[in-house]
Amino acid sequence: MKKLIYLFAIATLFSCSDFLDVAPKAVLSDTQVSSPDKVDNNLTAAYASLGNDHYDKPFSLWPYGNVRSGDAYKGGRDEGDIQDFYFMEIFKSVKSDFGELDGLWFEYYVGISRANSTLKLLNTLTDTEFPLKATRQAEARFIRAHYYFQLKIIWKYVPFIDETVAIADYPTISNRALTNDQLWDKIAADFQFGVDNLPAIQTEIGRANKAAATAYLAKTRLYQAYEQDEKNNVTGINTTKLQQVVDLINTIPSTYGLVDDYADLFTPGATENGKESLFAVQFSNKGDGTTFGRLNFGDVLATPMGIGCCDFHKPSKNLANAFKTDPSTGLPLFDTYDAAPLDLSADKVDPRLNHTIAIPGHPWKYDPTTLYQASWNRTPDVYGVYASLKENVCKTCYTQVGPFYGNTKNRMILRFGDVLLMKAEALIELGGAANLDAARLIINQIRTRAGNSTAHLKMADNSFESSFKVGTYGAAGWTQDYARKALRWERRLELAMEGNRFFDLVRWGIADTYMNAYFASEKSKIAYLKNGLFTKNRDEYLPIPDNQMRFSKGVYVQNAGY
Repeated sequence: MKKLIYLFAIATLFSCSDFLDVAPKAVLSDTQVSSPDKVDNNLTAAYASLGNDHYDKPFSLWPYGNVRSGDAYKGGRDEGDIQDFYFMEIFKSVKSDFGELDGLWFEYYVGISRANSTLKLLNTLTDTEFPLKATRQAEARFIRAHYYFQLKIIWKYVPFIDETVAIADYPTISNRALTNDQLWDKIAADFQFGVDNLPAIQTEIGRANKAAATAYLAKTRLYQAYEQDEKNNVTGINTTKLQQVVDLINTIPSTYGLVDDYADLFTPGATENGKESLFAVQFSNKGDGTTFGRLNFGDVLATPMGIGCCDFHKPSKNLANAFKTDPSTGLPLFDTYDAAPLDLSADKVDPRLNHTIAIPGHPWKYDPTTLYQASWNRTPDVYGVYASLKENVCKTCYTQVGPFYGNTKNRMILRFGDVLLMKAEALIELGGAANLDAARLIINQIRTRAGNSTAHLKMADNSFESSFKVGTYGAAGWTQDYARKALRWERRLELAMEGNRFFDLVRWGIADTYMNAYFASEKSKIAYLKNGLFTKNRDEYLPIPDNQMRFSKGVYVQNAGY
């Protein structure tokens, strides 16, 4: 078996007073957990938190990054099935008392607490007592920064609590103690510590390494580069930060790169943890000694009804149409892609369509003996007949837990294709002929890999599922405006259904115009979207949950517009 750091949750660590003569069982004292041979267990608990999400508070952020971007419909039984996700989908009646928001906030801070607990214990040890001290500190800070990054892109203003803050002082830390820019710097400092102290290679798969920290620091600086005012308007782009993005990504070693076939990114087994995976949550099967295994329970709702439950996270018709290509050039149909429904008997398409979206009559997850059926859909009259593929697995590869069907495929948090596109974006915004051309070559590299990823997209008779055609961009007409359009389109296709899209729109400052154009087009096709409306200066972020506002006793400040 491959050697992994398995992400099992371990007992929550308590300190207890001495009012009992006999110490309770299963409770560890500070002395017990701060010894060098035990401190790694605490860090394992922090890693374990990365997989501790639930279907109504998924760390993959599918309701927040995909459903709110128009790339996916909520799905499920109807609009009332996890209704709060529906309200977020149409940006109406979004309230601070939503339990899903409070639950997600809480789970992120549980992860932060575990990282802080590890750091606090590590601070009691010397380098002599624990030679891996700096490495383990860097791993804990990486995990902490990951959670703060997620919190920040969802809520913008959150309280920053590190290991030096006493528990009694938590309610006194305001979510506005730091400015928008200062909070980005705090997150960046944790990742920078990782760049400076993590090894290039970790012997246990699943631990953060130097390249992961470098990539995440670059991602942080890219988001920070798009400066925002108090009303969430993008007021400028910081070129110094953009150059940092490029410089950081240039230091990632050549052992990382694009895998040859796009399918290998989303298939469990031997291709996991390949050269494109910079950091991923590791799951495991029941052979790990547990009843069901360490399953990805955050994405179980996306399983179609023809396999199990519950047919959420449905790719939109708009997204499917975006994969159409010009029949002569193989380039995207920027302006006309959504003029007519996708017709696979006539349209040329990018192969990433078939890697991303299950289409009736086509193989389910690269298995030509199992065809995805329209009957697998729960409510086709509401949500259509497409299903999401990337987080799903072959029909016999699931583990049933009650009504749900989970799987053990890694959840990638950072992959090299995303990193390359971050670099291309920074180069385009920096401008200049050399930068623009370098960005063009990167985008073409991504598109070339897409065009070559067809070996797994065949029917039982060895014919291709669809008529594929992908072209690359030439130098002629490659202006900054055109390059920006191409880059943004490429991010949509390459990272579709991976939880990024809405946050890209907000970073670029175009969420309001993009989403309202989407609603204007879709409301005549999708009845339940007719009331969709994005309100600028409010809907870029979600409201701070009521429970957290009460916990702070008036210290927190609610986000604009709520």
